[in-house]
Amino acid sequence: MASRKNCELFLVASLTLTLVLINLVEANPDGDALYALRQSLSDPDHVLESWDPNLVTPCTWFHVSCNQDQRVTRVDLGNSNLSGHIAPELGNLEQLQFLELYKNNIQGTIPSELGNLKNLISFDLYNNNLTGNIPTSLVKLTSLVFFRVNDNRLTGSVPTELRKIPSIKVFDVRNNDLCGPIPTEGPFEYIPLENFENNPRLEGPELLGLASYDTNCN
Repeated sequence: MASRKNCELFLVASLTLTLVLINLVEANPDGDALYALRQSLSDPDHVLESWDPNLVTPCTWFHVSCNQDQRVTRVDLGNSNLSGHIAPELGNLEQLQFLELYKNNIQGTIPSELGNLKNLISFDLYNNNLTGNIPTSLVKLTSLVFFRVNDNRLTGSVPTELRKIPSIKVFDVRNNDLCGPIPTEGPFEYIPLENFENNPRLEGPELLGLASYDTNCN
């Protein structure tokens, strides 16, 4: 009888432990997203050495800040001698407010999945080696205030959709290879033209109703 009771207790304990472990795994999507970023980057100075996927939460990792709910709100990796590319999984950081990856040597494109960062305030990818277009999906960043992607190798036009984000105060795309007219509506009414400098194929302020937005922008 005692043996049967002990067996039952063991099974209950095992089931409880299994459920706890499952919950921990399910409750840590931020850690998974950040570890995917670590895997996509080359880190010669070992600034990501503390990013251990076996820990319950990434909130103890260096260069990561969290809120009281243990959700990641800030990633500070500016000027860290990183190369590689931006993992699209980074778009799973639902509570992220500050993405600081400036002054590295990150290549590749800006993943469209970053448009899922609906709480993002600061988008700082300047001084890297990024290519491709500015994704139109970024129009979903309705809390965005700072957008700095200057000093990269980005191409394509400035997405017209970004006019729909009234919170933008700083928008800097200098020193890229963007093309087409410079938008002038919405928040762009207050962005200085110098923030668009050194894009040889940009055509000056948009002439609404008089010029095709994608002129000379193939």
